[in-house]
Amino acid sequence: MSTSIKAVIIDLDGTMLDTAPDFLVAINLMRTDLSLAPLTLDQVTSMVGKGSENLIQKVLAVNFDQTDITLHFDRAMASYQQHYLTINGNHSNAYPGVFEGLESMRDQGLRMACVTNKPLAFAIPLMQKKGLYDYFELIYGGDSFPRKKPDPMPLQQVAQQFDLLPSQIMAIGDSSNDAIAARAAGCPVLTVPYGYNHGEAIQNIESDGIVETLLEAARLLANRNQ
Repeated sequence: MSTSIKAVIIDLDGTMLDTAPDFLVAINLMRTDLSLAPLTLDQVTSMVGKGSENLIQKVLAVNFDQTDITLHFDRAMASYQQHYLTINGNHSNAYPGVFEGLESMRDQGLRMACVTNKPLAFAIPLMQKKGLYDYFELIYGGDSFPRKKPDPMPLQQVAQQFDLLPSQIMAIGDSSNDAIAARAAGCPVLTVPYGYNHGEAIQNIESDGIVETLLEAARLLANRNQ
């Protein structure tokens, strides 16, 4: 990892914000609408990370086979989206070191993009509410392009917009989606150990290192670019 880093791409859910409590509330309100029993936080956390469609598919799979999932999906998705928009950000919090890390990255002159699989209609209000929005030059959601992470397309678009080589952009995320997308795009990637890696150990992900916080990531980048 010798190339100078000029920019960062940072994931949102599980990397900057602990949003699982928001998901839990919205999902259980949706499940009430469908006369289903509530899920636990651990159940919901293991389902997060591949976008809203995948999340609702997994939530319905707790009770239904594929035929019934298809039957109930549209109603479940509409209910979930309505409830999520109402409570978006009410139960979520930034992880330790997030704002300190973002401040340090900004002070280093790094260009900053957020790439999340969360739909933009959810991501932007959430980032505004939690004080993250103004740090980022670009924000791409799961519905910004035809393909989302783990596909490299969103990261490649950031590189194109920034007019940088992928090797000059450090991706930072909490899941295999982030690492796979970064590898395919040609970006180096750091992972955090506290997020939502689909119930899998973060140590099993091929990355360029595990950082305990975004502040640690910022310090690593500062040292690397000296």
